[in-house]
Amino acid sequence: QVQLVESGGGSVQAGGSLRLSCAASGRTFSNNVMGWFRQAPGKEREFVAAISWSGGSTYDADSVKGRFTISRDNAKNTVYLQMNSLKPEDTAVYYCAAGYSSSWNRVFTTRNAYAYWGQGTQVTVSS
Repeated sequence: QVQLVESGGGSVQAGGSLRLSCAASGRTFSNNVMGWFRQAPGKEREFVAAISWSGGSTYDADSVKGRFTISRDNAKNTVYLQMNSLKPEDTAVYYCAAGYSSSWNRVFTTRNAYAYWGQGTQVTVSS
């Protein structure tokens, strides 16, 4: 089991920045691909970004490329999502997820690849 707890959400004006954190505990964190997803009201949960367990590979959704950066600190069992140039359409509940991988440089972009999920943190961007 991997337990995930997100923090860092809040309300910000368009153009602002937030940094989300996800602290993991339980099974070995370093063998898990870590991902961020988000879900806006009335919409499906969508992929935002992912990072391999080595930290050497990342992948971002087109909607956030150039604005969001995912990173991880395996010594602290924590993954981060730095969000810059926020837009109202970024408003959503953001979820952290973990999925085991035997490959050091693999990332996952689909929900069913992740076995563990956090409770989510709300991000609200006003215009």
